[in-house]
Amino acid sequence: MDIYTFVLIAAAAIALLFIIVYNSLISLKNQAKNAWAQIDVQLKRRNDLIPNLVEAVKGYMKHEKSVFTEITKARASIMSAKSIESKAKASKELSSALTSFFAVAENYPTLKASENFMQLQEEISSTENKIAYSRQYYNDVVMTYNIRIEIFPQSLIAKIFKFNKMESFLANESEKKNIEIKL
Repeated sequence: MDIYTFVLIAAAAIALLFIIVYNSLISLKNQAKNAWAQIDVQLKRRNDLIPNLVEAVKGYMKHEKSVFTEITKARASIMSAKSIESKAKASKELSSALTSFFAVAENYPTLKASENFMQLQEEISSTENKIAYSRQYYNDVVMTYNIRIEIFPQSLIAKIFKFNKMESFLANESEKKNIEIKL
């Protein structure tokens, strides 16, 4: 084997490695985008359920206007959010508002017995679980992507093609606090 053949084979191997690494980075980036889209779908579903829930309980909770205001503001924040970070923040605010809402609803036995309210509460709880699972999946994909763009030789290709680190979906401080349960 002469030197030209060796150089040609080495160049082909490097090009093949380059293509494989580049394609794997693109694949991970697209998986992360898809994972975020799945979170977005669940956030929209939750947003769509909230007006029905509010209407179902307005008559019962006439004196709890602050809870309704908080939910309405948080829902509007999600709808107007454009970036992943702002949607994540607004989603956390809405989750917190819904938690307060359901805690206040505990004070209304007839409301808790309402089949419509129970069904809506179950749908929102189910959606919250889907959001939590989607967040976890998104964070797993983002972690894998971030690791890949930081290790050698992927880091070289990532720098050349400007693959930037992605942000994970983190819990805010209020979500990390212990919940006080009074019996």
